[in-house]
Amino acid sequence: MMRHQLEHIIRASAGNADVRDIVVIGSQSILGSHPDAPAELTVSMEADVFPKDAPERAILIDGAIGELSLFHETFGYYAHGVDETTAVLPDGWKERLVKVANENTMGAVGWCLEVHDLAVSKLAAARDKDLAFVEAMLRNKLITSATLRQRLAVTPGLNSAGRETAEARLALWDQV
Repeated sequence: MMRHQLEHIIRASAGNADVRDIVVIGSQSILGSHPDAPAELTVSMEADVFPKDAPERAILIDGAIGELSLFHETFGYYAHGVDETTAVLPDGWKERLVKVANENTMGAVGWCLEVHDLAVSKLAAARDKDLAFVEAMLRNKLITSATLRQRLAVTPGLNSAGRETAEARLALWDQV
């Protein structure tokens, strides 16, 4: 997905849910901080989103511009309506959201995860594709291990085993 495609999803999500503010919490939230992120970080054609002040309206987004919708068939990308419990995130993540608003969002505002918060959510999910995503973020110097460790320490939804596993992965990546 490219930045202009994410902006289109923000605009369409806001319109379908009849809201102004849309939170982007999936991998494509990288485009908030890094509009020209490396291609290996923008392969997904799906953006995980929910209305900031009316998360229950995410179902409207999923139905209108979700997977296999006319929107998806027409543009080749789509929104997945989720809620804020979809991702395990560190304390304070809402205060660090990155604003995306321009002519292409036409009055709608996207709020993308800050890159370290995104990396924490990927480490917590711990699927192969998520781990590869974090490793690519580190390799491309979009995040630092030190900040990532600080965020892991204040992530209430991550149990001690998950935190230890994430720390061990970071230690291995630091050696490369």
